[in-house]
Amino acid sequence: MRIITLLGWAGAAMAAPAHSAVTATGDVGFVIESSVEIAAGPDAVYALLLTPGRWWSDSHSYSGDSANMTVDARAGGCFCETIPAAGGASGSVEHGRVVYVAPGRQLRLSGALGPLQADAATGTLDLVLTPAGKGTKVRMTYVVGGYLRTPPARIAPLVDRVLDEQLQGLKRAAEAPAP
Repeated sequence: MRIITLLGWAGAAMAAPAHSAVTATGDVGFVIESSVEIAAGPDAVYALLLTPGRWWSDSHSYSGDSANMTVDARAGGCFCETIPAAGGASGSVEHGRVVYVAPGRQLRLSGALGPLQADAATGTLDLVLTPAGKGTKVRMTYVVGGYLRTPPARIAPLVDRVLDEQLQGLKRAAEAPAP
Protein backbone atom coordinates (compact mmCIF):
# COMPACT_ATOMS: atom_id res chain seq x y z
CA MET A 1 0.00 0.00 0.00
CA ARG A 2 1.28 3.44 -0.82
CA ILE A 3 2.63 5.65 1.95
CA ILE A 4 0.39 8.47 0.70
CA THR A 5 -2.69 6.36 1.40
CA LEU A 6 -1.51 5.70 4.95
CA LEU A 7 -0.81 9.39 5.47
CA GLY A 8 -4.23 10.20 4.04
CA TRP A 9 -5.86 7.98 6.67
CA ALA A 10 -3.88 9.71 9.42
CA GLY A 11 -4.55 13.21 8.03
CA ALA A 12 -8.27 12.58 7.84
CA ALA A 13 -8.25 11.39 11.40
CA MET A 14 -6.89 14.74 12.52
CA ALA A 15 -9.07 16.92 10.28
CA ALA A 16 -12.48 15.25 10.26
CA PRO A 17 -15.03 16.05 12.93
CA ALA A 18 -16.24 13.02 14.89
CA HIS A 19 -19.82 11.98 14.08
CA SER A 20 -19.40 8.37 15.12
CA ALA A 21 -17.87 6.31 17.87
CA VAL A 22 -15.56 3.45 18.62
CA THR A 23 -17.92 1.37 20.75
CA ALA A 24 -15.56 -1.46 21.70
CA THR A 25 -11.88 -2.34 21.58
CA GLY A 26 -10.02 -5.40 22.74
CA ASP A 27 -6.77 -7.22 22.21
CA VAL A 28 -7.87 -8.61 18.84
CA GLY A 29 -10.20 -6.02 17.35
CA PHE A 30 -12.65 -3.17 17.59
CA VAL A 31 -16.18 -2.04 16.73
CA ILE A 32 -17.18 1.26 15.14
CA GLU A 33 -20.75 2.53 14.94
CA SER A 34 -22.02 5.60 13.11
CA SER A 35 -25.27 6.90 11.77
CA VAL A 36 -26.53 9.75 9.66
CA GLU A 37 -29.94 10.96 8.52
CA ILE A 38 -30.19 11.71 4.83
CA ALA A 39 -32.91 13.76 3.14
CA ALA A 40 -33.58 11.12 0.47
CA GLY A 41 -35.58 7.91 0.33
CA PRO A 42 -34.08 4.50 1.15
CA ASP A 43 -34.12 3.32 -2.48
CA ALA A 44 -32.25 6.42 -3.67
CA VAL A 45 -29.69 6.14 -0.84
CA TYR A 46 -29.21 2.44 -1.55
CA ALA A 47 -28.66 3.10 -5.26
CA LEU A 48 -26.06 5.71 -4.34
CA LEU A 49 -24.29 3.23 -2.03
CA LEU A 50 -23.67 1.10 -5.10
CA THR A 51 -21.87 3.93 -6.90
CA PRO A 52 -19.00 4.80 -4.52
CA GLY A 53 -17.34 6.97 -7.15
CA ARG A 54 -20.03 9.57 -6.42
CA TRP A 55 -19.44 9.80 -2.67
CA TRP A 56 -16.25 7.99 -1.54
CA SER A 57 -13.27 10.26 -0.89
CA ASP A 58 -10.57 10.15 -3.59
CA SER A 59 -7.93 10.46 -0.87
CA HIS A 60 -9.05 7.13 0.61
CA SER A 61 -8.64 5.13 -2.57
CA TYR A 62 -5.62 3.27 -3.87
CA SER A 63 -5.81 4.92 -7.30
CA GLY A 64 -6.46 8.45 -6.06
CA ASP A 65 -9.78 8.50 -7.92
CA SER A 66 -12.90 6.99 -6.37
CA ALA A 67 -14.46 6.83 -9.86
CA ASN A 68 -12.38 3.64 -10.20
CA MET A 69 -14.44 1.97 -7.43
CA THR A 70 -17.40 -0.31 -8.09
CA VAL A 71 -19.81 -2.45 -6.06
CA ASP A 72 -21.28 -5.63 -7.56
CA ALA A 73 -24.38 -5.88 -5.37
CA ARG A 74 -24.87 -9.63 -5.13
CA ALA A 75 -23.64 -12.25 -2.69
CA GLY A 76 -20.02 -12.89 -3.63
CA GLY A 77 -19.83 -9.59 -5.52
CA CYS A 78 -16.88 -7.28 -5.14
CA PHE A 79 -16.38 -3.79 -3.76
CA CYS A 80 -13.35 -3.33 -5.97
CA GLU A 81 -11.13 -0.66 -7.43
CA THR A 82 -9.17 -0.60 -10.66
CA ILE A 83 -5.73 0.98 -10.40
CA PRO A 84 -4.82 2.36 -13.82
CA ALA A 85 -1.20 2.07 -14.88
CA ALA A 86 0.42 4.37 -17.44
CA GLY A 87 1.52 2.32 -20.41
CA GLY A 88 0.98 -1.04 -18.72
CA ALA A 89 -1.49 -3.44 -17.24
CA SER A 90 -3.89 -2.06 -14.67
CA GLY A 91 -3.86 -3.26 -11.10
CA SER A 92 -6.81 -3.75 -8.79
CA VAL A 93 -7.74 -4.09 -5.15
CA GLU A 94 -10.66 -5.77 -3.42
CA HIS A 95 -11.87 -3.55 -0.60
CA GLY A 96 -14.58 -6.01 0.40
CA ARG A 97 -16.69 -8.94 -0.63
CA VAL A 98 -20.49 -8.53 -0.66
CA VAL A 99 -22.07 -11.03 1.73
CA TYR A 100 -25.64 -9.72 2.13
CA VAL A 101 -27.89 -7.63 -0.09
CA ALA A 102 -31.39 -6.38 0.69
CA PRO A 103 -32.07 -3.62 -1.87
CA GLY A 104 -33.25 -0.41 -0.25
CA ARG A 105 -32.61 -1.81 3.25
CA GLN A 106 -29.15 -3.27 3.84
CA LEU A 107 -25.73 -3.94 2.36
CA ARG A 108 -23.09 -6.01 4.20
CA LEU A 109 -19.47 -6.42 3.13
CA SER A 110 -16.65 -8.54 4.48
CA GLY A 111 -13.11 -7.22 4.23
CA ALA A 112 -10.23 -5.38 5.78
CA LEU A 113 -10.25 -1.78 4.56
CA GLY A 114 -7.24 0.40 3.84
CA PRO A 115 -4.16 -0.28 5.96
CA LEU A 116 -5.94 -3.18 7.71
CA GLN A 117 -5.39 -5.26 4.55
CA ALA A 118 -1.69 -5.59 5.35
CA ASP A 119 -2.48 -7.40 8.61
CA ALA A 120 -4.14 -10.74 9.29
CA ALA A 121 -7.44 -8.99 9.99
CA THR A 122 -10.90 -9.02 8.56
CA GLY A 123 -13.88 -6.83 9.04
CA THR A 124 -17.63 -6.79 8.54
CA LEU A 125 -19.07 -3.50 7.30
CA ASP A 126 -22.84 -3.40 7.73
CA LEU A 127 -24.95 -0.56 6.32
CA VAL A 128 -28.60 -0.58 7.39
CA LEU A 129 -31.11 1.87 5.89
CA THR A 130 -34.38 2.67 7.63
CA PRO A 131 -37.03 5.27 6.81
CA ALA A 132 -36.75 8.33 9.07
CA GLY A 133 -39.37 11.04 8.61
CA LYS A 134 -39.09 12.16 4.99
CA GLY A 135 -35.62 10.64 4.60
CA THR A 136 -33.44 7.72 5.54
CA LYS A 137 -31.32 6.87 8.53
CA VAL A 138 -28.13 5.02 7.60
CA ARG A 139 -26.54 3.06 10.43
CA MET A 140 -23.02 1.85 9.74
CA THR A 141 -21.25 -0.75 11.89
CA TYR A 142 -17.71 -1.99 11.22
CA VAL A 143 -16.46 -4.93 13.29
CA VAL A 144 -12.75 -5.76 12.86
CA GLY A 145 -10.90 -8.72 14.30
CA GLY A 146 -7.70 -10.66 13.84
CA TYR A 147 -4.04 -9.96 14.24
CA LEU A 148 -3.35 -6.22 14.10
CA ARG A 149 0.20 -4.94 14.34
CA THR A 150 -1.12 -1.56 15.46
CA PRO A 151 -3.00 -1.92 18.76
CA PRO A 152 -6.76 -1.86 18.14
CA ALA A 153 -7.28 0.97 20.63
CA ARG A 154 -4.85 3.12 18.64
CA ILE A 155 -6.02 2.38 15.08
CA ALA A 156 -9.78 2.23 15.77
CA PRO A 157 -10.24 6.03 16.14
CA LEU A 158 -8.43 6.57 12.82
CA VAL A 159 -10.61 4.04 11.01
CA ASP A 160 -13.68 5.53 12.70
CA ARG A 161 -12.94 9.00 11.37
CA VAL A 162 -12.16 7.77 7.86
CA LEU A 163 -15.38 5.74 7.64
CA ASP A 164 -17.38 8.63 9.08
CA GLU A 165 -15.91 10.83 6.34
CA GLN A 166 -17.30 8.37 3.77
CA LEU A 167 -20.72 8.34 5.45
CA GLN A 168 -20.77 12.15 5.41
CA GLY A 169 -19.81 12.00 1.71
CA LEU A 170 -22.80 9.72 1.10
CA LYS A 171 -25.06 12.27 2.80
CA ARG A 172 -23.62 15.19 0.76
CA ALA A 173 -24.01 13.30 -2.52
CA ALA A 174 -27.56 12.19 -1.73
CA GLU A 175 -28.64 15.69 -0.74
CA ALA A 176 -26.86 17.57 -3.54
CA PRO A 177 -29.11 19.38 -6.00
CA ALA A 178 -29.60 17.50 -9.25
CA PRO A 179 -27.35 18.83 -12.04
